[in-house]
Formats: sequence, structure tokens, C-alpha cells
Amino acid sequence: MALNLQNTTLKISAGTPAQFPSNPQPQIAFSGRSNVGKSSLINSLLGRKNLARVSSSPGKTITINFYDIDKKLYFADLPGYGFAKRNPEDKKKWSALTDGFFTSNKNIDRLALVVQLVDSRIGPTADDEMMLEFLNASSLPYVVVATKTDKLNATERKKSFESLESHPLINSRVLPFSSLKGEGKDELWKEIIKATGI
Repeated sequence: MALNLQNTTLKISAGTPAQFPSNPQPQIAFSGRSNVGKSSLINSLLGRKNLARVSSSPGKTITINFYDIDKKLYFADLPGYGFAKRNPEDKKKWSALTDGFFTSNKNIDRLALVVQLVDSRIGPTADDEMMLEFLNASSLPYVVVATKTDKLNATERKKSFESLESHPLINSRVLPFSSLKGEGKDELWKEIIKATGI
């Protein structure tokens, strides 16, 4: 891999589309509900412990964090959705910012892949299904990552993956992922490299 992962920085925590980075590097977006394990997954991919902060209060952050990897690639960490305690004004802000990423992103043509996270123990929630419907309708390339696989036994795991792979809204590969055990890390990097051509 022609990327120096040690040369990774948080470029900006963008609260409005106007703050999105303007330099035309390929982008990988990470989408999923609050508490699905996005921060842990990003830290695992980058070989870091605390670069992406794991929130103590799910859904607390309404920013898109852009991580600059070796000045060749951006990871865009979209704010988590599906938060029960969020007030209507915050939900509106979340929706506007996330919509803005896909509609007002100066470099949307550089969006190489959306990594859609689903909790392997729960399966797609109604919010996940809305996101999958959007991804399918917009023809954006995406891969589904089933997180927290280490919390399933063999029987539960088999059932979970059969359900995900046969889900009518999932038109992509489904990759198992465990931040704890490192499972799926290499496979996901292969998908990212293939999508970006880096």
C-alpha cells in the first residue's frame, strides 16, 4: 500500500459544507448509526488508538471529521444517525450537514466509496435502510461492513451474515469487522485501494 498511515491528521471537523476541504483528494465516507463502532473502525484501519474519538454520548457530535491520510486520501467520518435523545433542532442540523456532504461537496466526484456500517448483532435498522435506499438511488459505490462480529457466537454470526447478504436493499459486498480482533481490516483496505486506485 502506497500510503504512510503514520502521516495522518485530522484536517477539519466541518460543521457546514463551506468548511469541507477543497483540495481534490479521493474521499472515503463512513456512515452508520450512533454507537455502531465508526470511530473504533477508523482507528483500527489507521493503526491508531485515539485519532477518531469514541464518543461517550452517542450522536453527540454534529460535524464531519475529515482525516487527511498522507496527503493522498481523505476519510470522511459522517455524524452518526438514529439517536433517540436528540432534539428536533439537532436532528435537522444533522440532516442538513449529511445531505450537504452528498449535495454540496465540492469534491463529490472524488467520493470513491461509502463504507456503510451495520451492527452485526442487530442488522439494518429503519435508519440504516433509509441510508441504503439513498445509496442505491444515487448509484454511489458502497460496501457494507458488519461491525462487532466478535460479540457473536458461530451460530449467531452465520445467521447474521445470511440475513445481511440476502437483504433486498444491500447491493454490495458484506464484510465482517471486529475492531477488537482486527478481523476485516485487510479486506476493507483492499476495497478502499481498489476504489481509489492509490
